[in-house]
Amino acid sequence: MKPQLPSSVLDLLQPVGDQLADLGRALLTPVEGRSPLMSGAQRAWVRWLPYLLAFSAVAALLPVGTVVLANDYGVPGAVAGAVALVQSGPLLVAVTRPLQAWWVMAAGTVLGALLTMSSPASAGPWPWPVPTLLCYLFLMPALALRERGRTLLAVWLVTLAATVVASDLHQSRADQTAAVTVALSGMVLLLGWSVRGRGEAQKLLAEQEQISEAERERSTLLEERARIARELHDVVAHHMSVITVQADSAPYRISGLPPEAVDEFGTIATAARSSLTEMRRLLGVLRSDGAEPDRVPQPGLAQLGQLVETVGQAGVRAELTVAPEVAALGELPSAVALSAYRIVQEALANVVRHAPGSRAEVRLTAVGRTLRVTVENSPGGRPGVEGSEGTGHGLVGMRERVRLLSGRLETGGTPTGGFLVTAELPVNLLGESPR
Repeated sequence: MKPQLPSSVLDLLQPVGDQLADLGRALLTPVEGRSPLMSGAQRAWVRWLPYLLAFSAVAALLPVGTVVLANDYGVPGAVAGAVALVQSGPLLVAVTRPLQAWWVMAAGTVLGALLTMSSPASAGPWPWPVPTLLCYLFLMPALALRERGRTLLAVWLVTLAATVVASDLHQSRADQTAAVTVALSGMVLLLGWSVRGRGEAQKLLAEQEQISEAERERSTLLEERARIARELHDVVAHHMSVITVQADSAPYRISGLPPEAVDEFGTIATAARSSLTEMRRLLGVLRSDGAEPDRVPQPGLAQLGQLVETVGQAGVRAELTVAPEVAALGELPSAVALSAYRIVQEALANVVRHAPGSRAEVRLTAVGRTLRVTVENSPGGRPGVEGSEGTGHGLVGMRERVRLLSGRLETGGTPTGGFLVTAELPVNLLGESPR
């Protein structure tokens, strides 16, 4: 039978084991607000690379440090192994907590210097044996990539002060290794701090570019919404004006109306005039540039032929096809007709800008009570002419108009290298609700 420890001993050892486990987890957990080295890399092997390097360094330096301290400096074997572990082991923690690792390694370095002070001069460099020096220099990049500049300066000054004090106390053992250690540690810290600063600057620049791009998109969206609202104002204002006139003239046009009906028509006319006043006030807010309202009637499907001819003068051969089922829809609501015209206008404008010399086809079809607008163009075919850069408002305006009517918009390239825009606009009869 295997010997078993008494339960009383196990009860005493369990809290110690739990405390050691908690300490290990705490050391391997990054400081709040900071991430492990290379944690932002996209590839998994890059994120694990610091841990692999740290483990490899400890696996190499721990036995070498133990042998050097025991054989060259005359430190007892068990003590040499413990000191080497304190000096190299913190490299495993440096991936997540480099400053805490430095404190442990600094204590191990001081302890090693005290234990090797009485060794002969032929033993090797002092107070920085080669394994100790390598452990210390391997820790410096982790510090430089994670700690602030003031912290790095303090670390280097402590290293300088400790080296100078040790050299003064034991001048017979001090050599050029101390000066090399101070210089190399300072250079590594400075280089790492510079790399870190460059990386942070690039990260901030990328974030600012993302913010600027989001602001530009938001500004474009707001401008398009304001433009659509200005155009639809004329459409809605026309209907409200008709309601006002009809309500005001109803008592004169229809004889024998009871007093209640006359009062009701008066209330309707008053509400319509109030709505018109509020709409004009809203339009004044939208017209921040102080421009006067447009007096020209808003275009519709009847003006598409003229639009196609105008595009032809710009070098784009365009054709308009209206399917017979479109006529079966009857008179389209003004908002639908205006949106269809603007979508075709924006699509053809994009063809002129990005595919000069190409051929465009505009098709109007109907599926049930839905008007389908399709604009398709071939690749640019005029040699020596390059498309110009657009403002990016075209597609945004199309999406907003389609969304306003609860429709659907699809855009994308064609197999032949052209571009296709398809918009489906529900046509709701008076009194119907959007499907």
